[in-house]
Amino acid sequence: MTQGVFAGEYHSAFKGRGMSFAEVREYEPGDDVRDVDWNVTARLDRPFIKVFEEERELTVMLVLDVSKSLTFGSCRRTGRELLAEIAATLAFSAVRAGDKVGALFFTDRIEKFIPPAKGREHVLCIVRELLGLEAAGKRTDVGQAVEYLTRLVKRRCIAFVMSDFVDNNDYTQALSIAARKHDVVAVKIYDERMKELPSVGLMRVEDAETGHEMYLDTSSAKVRARYAAAWGEQQRRLGVMLKKCGVDAVDVRTDGDYVKPLLNLFRRRI
Repeated sequence: MTQGVFAGEYHSAFKGRGMSFAEVREYEPGDDVRDVDWNVTARLDRPFIKVFEEERELTVMLVLDVSKSLTFGSCRRTGRELLAEIAATLAFSAVRAGDKVGALFFTDRIEKFIPPAKGREHVLCIVRELLGLEAAGKRTDVGQAVEYLTRLVKRRCIAFVMSDFVDNNDYTQALSIAARKHDVVAVKIYDERMKELPSVGLMRVEDAETGHEMYLDTSSAKVRARYAAAWGEQQRRLGVMLKKCGVDAVDVRTDGDYVKPLLNLFRRRI
């Protein structure tokens, strides 16, 4: 059901590369005279026009963050599990529309590249790889991933960059260049506990990407406020950068429904 709904909205939200010639038919009153096929008209001694159709086929690239920070999940699922669900849904929607799908797995390095291809079996291969991949890297480098995409994928594509964007590097230039060449969409995955801390007393926290550990007194309102403020500022800076680069973005929570936010994103683009 979800894939069926997505397929229709996806088809409307993401357009083909242009118009291609389909056939000729006899001229009818009201047709645009600029579409007249003069060669056929002269040969058959009555007016014919060219009929065009949308050149639909697209290439979709799933740029997937498989770093350690996405292994965190405080509720229903981890970020990695949610990322896999969304990636599968988008990929199956794309192949139902007749488009090609490829994947780029990244951490602080390029982990694996799967070239675009069509078909359900190809999508299942991508999903299996995502679920079973043991990444060599731990941290997140979005800039390196989009630079690799820009170099490797020559024709314009729709690139869904799915990540928690826990990355302190400045990748504005790399993302801006990628967005000029491709249609880039950022899918921001986060857990509610990344946004705010619960009041549960002394808590040991560990950075999954660096291994750094520290204790926080979550019973302190000031500690919780500083934590929330730091998260808010990081998200504000990220939002400014994405807007500057011309990248559409959607936020999806690990304990929430991803269908509605993504459908809203698609409908904004129609």
